[in-house]
Amino acid sequence: MTFGDFSNSGFNNPFKGFGNRTGGGRRRPGPFALTLIALGVIATILVSLSGFYTDYLWFKSVDFTTVWSTVLLTKASLFVIFGLLTSLILITNIVIAYRKRPIYVPLTVEADNLERYRAQIDPIKRWITIGASLVFFYFAGSSATNLWRDWLLFRNGGEFGSKDPQFGLDISFFLFKLPFYQALIGWAISTLILTLIATVVVHYLYGGIRPQVREDRTTVAARVQLSVLLGIFVLLKAVAYWFDRYALSLKESRLITGLTFTDVNAVLPAKAILSGIAVICALLFFANILRRSWVLPAAGTALLLVSSLLISGIYPALIQQFQVRPSESSKEAPFIQRNIESTKSAYGLTDLEVKDYNATIQTSAGQLSDDKATINNIRLMDPNVLSATFRQLQQIKPYYTFSSSLDIDRYTLNGVQRDAVVAVRELNILGNPQRNWINDHLVYTHGFGFVAAYGNSRDADGKPNFILGDIPPTKGLGEFQPRIYFGENVPEYSIVGSTSTEPIEFDYPDDKSPNGQANYTYTGSGGVPVGSIFSRLLFAINYQEQRILLSNLIRPDSKILYNRNPRERVEKVAPWLTLDGDPYPAVIDGKVVWLLDGYTTSAGYPYSRRSTLATAATDDFTQTSLFATSGSQRVNYIRNSVKATVDAYDGTVTLYAWDEKDPVLKAWSKAFDGTVKPRSAMSDALVSHVRYPEDMFRLQREILSEYHVGTASAFYSGQDFWRIPRDPSTLGANAGAQPPYYYTMALPGEEKPSFKISTPFVPRGGRENLSAFAVVGSDPGEGYGKWSVLVLPRSTNVAGPSQVASNFEAKPEVALELSLLRQGGANVVLGNLLTLPVGGGLLYVQPVYVQATANTAAYPLLQKVLVSFGDQIGFADTVAGALDQVFGGNSGGELGTGTSSQGSGTTGETPSGTGTTSTGNAALDAALRSAQQALRDADAALKAGDFTAYGKAQARLKSAIEAAISAQRR
Repeated sequence: MTFGDFSNSGFNNPFKGFGNRTGGGRRRPGPFALTLIALGVIATILVSLSGFYTDYLWFKSVDFTTVWSTVLLTKASLFVIFGLLTSLILITNIVIAYRKRPIYVPLTVEADNLERYRAQIDPIKRWITIGASLVFFYFAGSSATNLWRDWLLFRNGGEFGSKDPQFGLDISFFLFKLPFYQALIGWAISTLILTLIATVVVHYLYGGIRPQVREDRTTVAARVQLSVLLGIFVLLKAVAYWFDRYALSLKESRLITGLTFTDVNAVLPAKAILSGIAVICALLFFANILRRSWVLPAAGTALLLVSSLLISGIYPALIQQFQVRPSESSKEAPFIQRNIESTKSAYGLTDLEVKDYNATIQTSAGQLSDDKATINNIRLMDPNVLSATFRQLQQIKPYYTFSSSLDIDRYTLNGVQRDAVVAVRELNILGNPQRNWINDHLVYTHGFGFVAAYGNSRDADGKPNFILGDIPPTKGLGEFQPRIYFGENVPEYSIVGSTSTEPIEFDYPDDKSPNGQANYTYTGSGGVPVGSIFSRLLFAINYQEQRILLSNLIRPDSKILYNRNPRERVEKVAPWLTLDGDPYPAVIDGKVVWLLDGYTTSAGYPYSRRSTLATAATDDFTQTSLFATSGSQRVNYIRNSVKATVDAYDGTVTLYAWDEKDPVLKAWSKAFDGTVKPRSAMSDALVSHVRYPEDMFRLQREILSEYHVGTASAFYSGQDFWRIPRDPSTLGANAGAQPPYYYTMALPGEEKPSFKISTPFVPRGGRENLSAFAVVGSDPGEGYGKWSVLVLPRSTNVAGPSQVASNFEAKPEVALELSLLRQGGANVVLGNLLTLPVGGGLLYVQPVYVQATANTAAYPLLQKVLVSFGDQIGFADTVAGALDQVFGGNSGGELGTGTSSQGSGTTGETPSGTGTTSTGNAALDAALRSAQQALRDADAALKAGDFTAYGKAQARLKSAIEAAISAQRR
C-alpha cells in the first residue's frame, strides 16, 4: 500500500483540518496553525528581550542609562561596521571572481569533475552567497564588539605628558592608540586571508585557475584580481612590521619587559628593513597586473621570506650570542634602568621613602616609653578569626549571618580615633526553617544592623568589646538606617515596597510584638517598579517564575530589587573599572554605606613589567579576592582612580574621582560623561573612612620585592630581591603569603600615629630573617598613599615572622601551655602576627584565641598574647603583661588600667588590670607554675642520674597537668 492509499481509504488522519490545501496540492496554514506560530514568535521575542529590557530598567533605576546606551551603541556600531566591511569585501571578491569566469574552459578530466560540482552549486548559488555573507557578517561583527574598550580609549584618550625613551612618543600612544591599530591590522589581514581563499576557490571551480594546463594557468581576470589582493596583503604586512617596532616596548624577555640591547641594535632595524621589502614586494604584485608572469611577485615573496629568516631571526640571535651574553650586565644596563623606572612609574611606586633601620635586638626596662601611642593601639582582634565569634554573639537568629572575613575600619569616639572590626548583619535565606517562594522573595528581604568592636580590647572572658551591636542597634555610632537591602549575601531578587497592604516584610525579631516580630515596608528610592502586568510578565520570564505574574501580594506600587551585590552593581555601572575584592561597610551620615576601590588598569605601559592579577594578590585569606576573579588578566599599569559607594538601603551607586590626574580615568570619564563625580563632592564623613586599597597594596608589594633596587647592576644580580614571608598563623608547609594588615601605628620619627597598611619582607631564597618592613598611609591627608620602607642592614639577623612563630612554639613555657590548651578539649587559634617598629627594633605581637571543640556553638575567645622583641619572648593574658616580661618588668608603654564591657579602656586589659580574669585563671596559673617547676626538677634529676627523684617529679608533673586542664575547663 502506498501513501496515497491511506488518503483514499478509511484511515482517520489525525492532522485533518490542521491546514487547507490550495491549488497544486500545497497546504495553506489554518487559523489554529497561524495562532500557534504567532504565539511562538511572540514568546521567542519576549524571552529574548526580557533580559535585555530588565537590564535597561536596572540602569534606569540607578540613573546610569548613559553607560548602558554608550556601551550598547558602541558595540552595535562596531558590529555593523566590521560585519558589513568583512562581508562586503568577501562577497564582492567572490562575485567578481564569478562574473569574470571564462566562457570557455579547456576540456580535461579535472574540468569534467569540476563541471559536476558547478551543476550542483549553480541552482543555489544565490542562497550560498546570501548565507555566506550573513555568516561572515555575524562572526566578524561579534568579534569586533570585543574592541569596544579599545575604541573608546582610542577616541577619548589624552596625553600622559611623559615620553617613551626609545621612540620619543607620548606614553598615551602605547596605551590608547597602539592596541586599536594592532586590532585593525589583525582584522584586515584576517579578512584578506579569507578573501584570498574564497577567491581562489571560486576561480578554480569556474576555470579561472587551471593548474592542469601547461600555459596560461590563470586567466587575465584571475591574475589581476589575485595580484591586487596579494599586493594589498603584503602591503598590510609592511604596516604590521612597522607597528611591530612599537610593540617591542611591551615584549617580555627573560630579564626585563621592553626593548633589550639586541632589540634596539638588531630587531628594531630588521623590522624597518622588512617593512621596506614588503612594500617593494607589494609593488611587484601590483605590477603583475600588466604582466603575464608570476616570476617577479614570486621573487619578491622569496626575498621577503629569506630576509625575514636572516634579518629578523639569525642576525639577532648572533648579536645576542656573541655580543650580549659575554657582557650581558653592562650591555643591558641602560635597558634594565628603563625597565626599573617605567615599572615604578606605572605601579605608582616613584615616591618611595626608603630608610635604613638599624634594628636593635637588645631589651631594657622602659624601652617603649617613646612609643606609647603605637603600643596603646595594638590591634588584637583578628578580622579573619572573629567571624564565628560575631555569629555566636551578634547573629541573634539563624536567618542572619556575617561574612567569613570581617573588615577593619576606624571611628572617632570621644575625640580619639579607634581601630574597629566591623560587619553588617546580613540576611541568610538558607538559615530560614520555612523556605518557600513567598518567604524567600517577599517576606525575608533584608538584613538588619551594623556591628563594630574595638580592635584593641576585650572583655573579661576574651570576647570583643562591642562599640555597636544588638537588635535594635545600640547607639554607639549615633542614629542610622540599619536595614541592609544591598549586600554581599542577599537573595537573587526581592519584591518590596507595596503600601496598599499591611507590611509583610520581616524586619527584626521583637519580643514585645504579639507575633514575635516587627514587620516593615521598604520606602527607599531603589528598585524597579513591577506593578504592571507587562513588567510582571517580563520578570516572570526573566527569572522563570510564574508566581511573579500570578501572586496577589504584588501590588501596583511594588518594586523588585535585583543585582544587589555591591561589587556587581559597581561593575555594571563602571564596566571599565577593575574592582578590589573586599568591599567594606561603614556608617556614614546616618546610613550604612559600602565602600569599594576601583582601579584603572592597562597592559600597554612601555617597559613596565606585567603582572597576572590572579596570582599577584593572593594570600591565605584572599583566595576569592578581586584579582583571583580576574582570571588570567595581565596588567602593567594600575591606579586607584575611583572610590565607589553603594547605599545598603536604597542601592544608590556613586563614583568619585580619587586620582583626578590619572590620564586613563580622564579618558573613561570623557567616554562616559557625567558618571564620575569630582573628589570635592565627597563628604568629610565619607573621606574619613577611605583607606588605602588592599588588593592594590598586594600587587605593589609584589612589584616592590624586586623593584626597590635603584640600579641596573643590583637588579641584574638579584641578590637584594625580597619576597613576602609565609603566613605564620597558618601551620604547615603549604601556608600562603602573609596578608597585609591594617592598624594604627607611628613610624620612628612620627609624632602621632595614623591608620596604615603594612607588610614585612624577607630575602628571596630559603632564609626567613627580616629584610625590610613597609607601610603605606591609609588616613586621607598628606600622608595618604605614601610608601615608607624601613630596610634592615644585611649584616644583622633580625627574625622574620616565620622564625618568630617557630621561636614561640620552641619556648618551653609557651609550648607547654599551648599543649595543655590543645589537649583540654579546646583548639588554639593563632591570630594575625603584627610587626611594629618600636623601641629601636621590631616588636612582634600575636593574639592567641581558644575555641572549645566539644561544642558546635563554640567560638574563638582571646585568652593570651604572644610578643617577641629580639631574642626575648613574652606570653601572658594581656599585652601589658607580655611586654613587661620582655622588657625587664616595665616596658614603658604605660597601657591603660583596664577595659569595661563597654570598651572604654585600652589594649587587651581586663577590668582589674592584673592579667587574671577570674579565680579559674588564678588556679590555671598556679597549676602551670607547678608544671614548669616539676619539669625543671625532672630535667635536673635525669642529669644527676637520680631516677627516684625523676619519678616523683614526673608524678608531680602529671598532677599539675591534670589540675591545669581542670582549671582551663572551669
